[in-house]
Amino acid sequence: MARTMIEKMIELVVVLFIVSLGTFALVSLIPGDPSVAVLGEGRAPEEYAQVREEMGLDDPFLTRYWGWLSGALQGDLGQSMVPPQGAVTDSIGTALPVSVQLALMGLVIALVVSVPLAMYSARHQGGWIDRMISAGTFGILSIPSFLAGLLLIMVMVNYLGWFPRSQWVRISEDLGQNLYHAFLPALTISLLEMAMFTRILRSDLVTTLKENFILVAKAKGMSNARLLFSDALRPSSFSLITMIGVVIGSMIGSTVIVETLFSLPGMGSLIVRAAQQGDIPMVQGAVLVIAAIYVIANGVIDISYGYLDPRSRRAHV
Repeated sequence: MARTMIEKMIELVVVLFIVSLGTFALVSLIPGDPSVAVLGEGRAPEEYAQVREEMGLDDPFLTRYWGWLSGALQGDLGQSMVPPQGAVTDSIGTALPVSVQLALMGLVIALVVSVPLAMYSARHQGGWIDRMISAGTFGILSIPSFLAGLLLIMVMVNYLGWFPRSQWVRISEDLGQNLYHAFLPALTISLLEMAMFTRILRSDLVTTLKENFILVAKAKGMSNARLLFSDALRPSSFSLITMIGVVIGSMIGSTVIVETLFSLPGMGSLIVRAAQQGDIPMVQGAVLVIAAIYVIANGVIDISYGYLDPRSRRAHV
């Protein structure tokens, strides 16, 4: 098992290196002159040339990449090109907790709703409630995140007045108000995952409930609740766990739309604003952080299989 973990860690390092290279290359292809973002328009060509020289923008690609990567490994993602031109890590350090909180709250909401729904639906397969759950999850999957967010804003903010739309209170200031203001954006993020989790877990539970060991337990008089919770849920959860690893990163990425809709100061708003202003170091740093979270989350889920499924441990022996 230790050997497997070392192999996975090496894979993570390689993937993160490739991600960093791809991120730097793609952002470098953004059209426009970064020196214009620093000085603004209407300056003399000599001034733009001086800024480009100071920032190393005329250096070869690999030289610029190595300088950026060396700084990133030491926790320095560079300086913002746009006033007030602070450190990229400071801006990300302020915005990232907002996006992470929204993503984690969305994940918790999705699991709290989807697991009981899937278990009930699988236990009563073919019933009218099962059909309603299947139809409802299919309908949710067909609604884009931005449209779901707009509908929630129209109903729960504009019509019912239950939630504010464009306010944010940090946890350090007031935990209760923070959760209150974060709930609706987190619910918006959770809808797609809620539907996916329900359908995936229900499908796996239906298959598991037909296995021989379940039929034997049933014949011994084991209650349905115990069958579902102690015998069926664990072997049916591997696809769900895999999906959780996949969606953690994507949920942070999906906050781009949600944070824009709700005017929240997270990574989504930071990336959109930086892209609009041509702030290349900010875009590179923010995208790298999100990609790293995605890769690490999937790596942790992959490693955890060995503890959750004994068959995975035996496969690596």
